[in-house]
Amino acid sequence: MSEFSGPDGPGVEDSDSHGSVGCAEVIAEIWTLLDGECTAETRERLRRHLEACPGCLKHYGLEERIKALIAMKCKGEKAPEGLRERLKLEIRKTTIIRGMP
Repeated sequence: MSEFSGPDGPGVEDSDSHGSVGCAEVIAEIWTLLDGECTAETRERLRRHLEACPGCLKHYGLEERIKALIAMKCKGEKAPEGLRERLKLEIRKTTIIRGMP
């Protein structure tokens, strides 16, 4: 299961009642945490929040299980070439649009 263990609790709270990071920020950062893409400082802040907030911990556990299921079901499969090309084109368009002043 998760390195962040704790009891199941109520839904995610909107207030910042669990330290220096609020529930909304934790939910927004869960995938960067799961993918190992956040900084050590962010990881520690999120970890502390998850230890204190049963609602966010429950959400983290759900996302963790979803990620594991996707990895298991998509193991070794590659997207069709046409889809890959369309995605590359959309990414290029998005990058150009964001890069404009």
